[in-house]
Amino acid sequence: MPFDLSRRALVTGAAAMLPTLAFAQGKPPAPGTSVLTGRVYGPDAPPINYPDPDVLIVSPEGARCFIGHSNIKRIGTGMVWAEGPAWSNQGQYVVWSDVTDDVQYRYIWETGQITPFRRPSYNSNGNTFDFQGRQISAQHGLRRVVRFEHDGTLTVIADSYNGQPLNSPNDIAVHKDGSIWFTDPYYGGQLSEGHPDDGAGPFTDGVANGNIGMGMLGVIGSKKQVRPPAVYRVDPSGRIDMVLEGNPKLVANGIAFSPDYSKLYLCWGHELAVADVQGEKLANLRPFTDCMVDGVKCSPDGHRVDMYGNVWSGSTAPLGYAGVTVWNPQGKLIGRVRTPETIANVCFCGPKRDFLFMAGSQSAYLLRVGVQGAAIS
Repeated sequence: MPFDLSRRALVTGAAAMLPTLAFAQGKPPAPGTSVLTGRVYGPDAPPINYPDPDVLIVSPEGARCFIGHSNIKRIGTGMVWAEGPAWSNQGQYVVWSDVTDDVQYRYIWETGQITPFRRPSYNSNGNTFDFQGRQISAQHGLRRVVRFEHDGTLTVIADSYNGQPLNSPNDIAVHKDGSIWFTDPYYGGQLSEGHPDDGAGPFTDGVANGNIGMGMLGVIGSKKQVRPPAVYRVDPSGRIDMVLEGNPKLVANGIAFSPDYSKLYLCWGHELAVADVQGEKLANLRPFTDCMVDGVKCSPDGHRVDMYGNVWSGSTAPLGYAGVTVWNPQGKLIGRVRTPETIANVCFCGPKRDFLFMAGSQSAYLLRVGVQGAAIS
């Protein structure tokens, strides 16, 4: 396939794929309690017996990642394409994007309320917070990375490289040295997620009218995506460097650092890759996992890393494999969380950062886990 569109692939015809491992290893989930057999979610759902049958321990070391007296909760629904959650330790809330509906939402920890936060969001996707507690967002619509300052002003972190406009910044990670790393694939060229290219774009085949739509889009650097997909590093000085260049078949998406910042994990095409961080550069890019589970492709989108160095990745896959996959630092599958819809991205949240927030396609889910997130958001 010419472009990496896996995260938006329609997942159908998978009801016959039954899981082979449940929370109690080797035992299938009890009838009537699994996502595969009509589990009910939401505030009016009946109680579920512990341990949650849709939390799966795949190897013994996965046991420390979960707790038995916790269950998957759907805390909100009605979105179109939920993405990019991030935890504000200062504000005690989770912010995330509904990319297609052009809005950011907040889940307020103290009250459990979900409220619109920024509308329009200019089709924001990934979000994070820096070490000063400021939100950083990747905007498809305006093709830039921005930071919201404490005084309410906005700073443009990056909107071009070497005089050429960015494509559609997607996901962001901050390094302890103060640098900001982000991915820049093609997805914002879709009509539903950003600004269509004038001419021959990868999603519009040259037939879109880029002159209509959101009037403020005149401020973007270009109506054409002219750069290859890439990963960039923004130095604290403001200098922007390209640290990894992709191609139409290898497009970087989700991004996250290891707990000691020595490694960078990337959604790279349809798999997860890892590279060594050597100062301001990347080295030794290599496969981390092909994301195959029981012969089923659990395509990654976004991910976070816990204090043990395990990678928690959203899974675009058929029912029964949609949700979250958990991989140890050697790329071995150690656990899974099954949800009734695709999970695009996750973050650790809560005062102790021991809750997993899952941004599904149309819903938001929460699960208390047995580990803490390594990143600050």
